[in-house]
Amino acid sequence: MKHFRSVDEAGPDAIRRLLDLADHMAEVNRRPNPKVPALRGKTVCNVFFEDSTRTRLSFETAAKRLSADIMNFAVSSSSVNKGESLRDTIETIAAMGVDAFVIRHKSSGVPWQVSDWTRASVINAGDGWHAHPTQALLDCYTIRTALNRTNSFDGLKIAIVGDIKHSRVARSDISAFTMLGADVTLVAPRTLLPPETTVPVETNLDDIIEDLDVIYLLRMQQERMTESLVPSLREYTTRFGLTPERARRLPEHALIMHPGPMNRGVEMAVDPSELPGSVITQQVTNGIAVRMAVLFDLLGSGSNLEENE
Repeated sequence: MKHFRSVDEAGPDAIRRLLDLADHMAEVNRRPNPKVPALRGKTVCNVFFEDSTRTRLSFETAAKRLSADIMNFAVSSSSVNKGESLRDTIETIAAMGVDAFVIRHKSSGVPWQVSDWTRASVINAGDGWHAHPTQALLDCYTIRTALNRTNSFDGLKIAIVGDIKHSRVARSDISAFTMLGADVTLVAPRTLLPPETTVPVETNLDDIIEDLDVIYLLRMQQERMTESLVPSLREYTTRFGLTPERARRLPEHALIMHPGPMNRGVEMAVDPSELPGSVITQQVTNGIAVRMAVLFDLLGSGSNLEENE
């Protein structure tokens, strides 16, 4: 691949290849010295126009463990504040010698625009409400390893619960999970559902919770809302939150997932660290291996992951 901008654009073969490659990267990360020279001489630039903790640090750690050079673009101290356009910013950074841009932006479609302005590879780290493909990839990897589903997700019942309307994670996860064969159901109040969807919709979480293999909880993205879409957060928690009673009704093997950041007391009314099925911190750990896989796949053509120093 030249770019990794969306799950649909990558397709099922690439998704499976990246998941297999992530196995090798996870093994690297378990070593006493988790670093290989696979991308030595390559430069990766993180360009984040939105706040981020997990994704930015995960990409930075992934690049360093592959021995790539890192450039971090800080909007708050850049010429963007003097009126510099996005295109001028990208072309300026590209002129310094960049092999890959990791882009996060509040506007949908920006990674595709950026790929028209540079010869570097472009990785979508989240564009508006549209897509977050590396999050979907790490979610797939987490399910695959936790439930030992190496080949496919056939028969798995996954519920994505919460503010689906504003969630780029939900859109990418729906594509990735169904691409691998899972049965996905969206659970939310009507006001938090997208106008159209390709998977079933349910407005009563209690009707399906006992049949789930994975419950994937989303936070209320109030920063993207221009109106009140639920009567109150307390009522939302009562109807759609993971309460202690609902946690007890989950099957013993079921996974509890969340992309972060978490609104404790809203979508999670229990402490996830006390739930045996919670893999939320493992998602963060797996994010490094998955993003190493993406970077290596884009930039490491012809390189040997185990090449000696």
